[in-house]
Amino acid sequence: MTSLRQTLHQTAINIKVEHTVFALPFAYLGLFLANKQFPGWQPLILVTLAMVAARTAAMSFNRYLDRHFDARNPRTSIRPIPAGTLSAKSVLIVGLVSLTVLVISAGLLNPLCLLLSPIALIALTGYSYMKRFTWLCHFGLGFTDAIAPAGGWLAVDPNFRLSMLLLAAAVGIWIAGFDLIYACQDVDFDRREGLHSLPARFSIATSLRVAKICHIAMIGLLLAVGVSLSLSWPFYVGVAAAAGLLVYEHSLINPRDLSKIDIAFFNVNSYIAGVLFLFTLTSLYVGN
Repeated sequence: MTSLRQTLHQTAINIKVEHTVFALPFAYLGLFLANKQFPGWQPLILVTLAMVAARTAAMSFNRYLDRHFDARNPRTSIRPIPAGTLSAKSVLIVGLVSLTVLVISAGLLNPLCLLLSPIALIALTGYSYMKRFTWLCHFGLGFTDAIAPAGGWLAVDPNFRLSMLLLAAAVGIWIAGFDLIYACQDVDFDRREGLHSLPARFSIATSLRVAKICHIAMIGLLLAVGVSLSLSWPFYVGVAAAAGLLVYEHSLINPRDLSKIDIAFFNVNSYIAGVLFLFTLTSLYVGN
């Protein structure tokens, strides 16, 4: 039992389970906005299972595929695989089981979700390879996370709507923006190892400017979502709060001082996801 608890604990550390708060609220956003009210317990539970499984699979494959790079990077050498607290084989098994849970959950939702699940599988397992080939890898990660709100939407409304696409684009460009910030930590390592990122290809200053553009675009896309769905005023209050948090996030980081990057990356972005979800729920309640 002690060994099992330790393995589960290390697995949670490996996949950073607490960071599920980044994407899960946006899956719920898609779910609630598509239905305009509480969607029922079955789709809510299945979307939750699918999202947790998707994120577990993504992180597991990322850690497995990058294990040799992680071992050589001082910042990541303490991760469970290079540190020896988890075997690479066990992480791979967790990833494969998670993909299976994702596909089963998609199939139980509706035929379209099942039909589209291979796209999610390719994105979740393949985005880690992108930094070996292109500095556009940040946008590959953004596309992968954009599947969350689209999947939540299609779970209850199996039709491609403009509002769904705008919401997915908002999430994708938001994720790409803060991944650009996060990647600034590894510029020297990426250049030495021949890995591709926008900060390594251009500069940290350029990366931070592009991140700002991404986050401005995110706010614009969210406003377009509100207009397209005729959402009531609390939604726009939530968007304004998210904009304020993004301004604060960028105020913490500059090319000469990345010491507060963990606050900007982990804390602020989790607040953004939660704030938008809560204010959107309020908007739907007021609108009804």
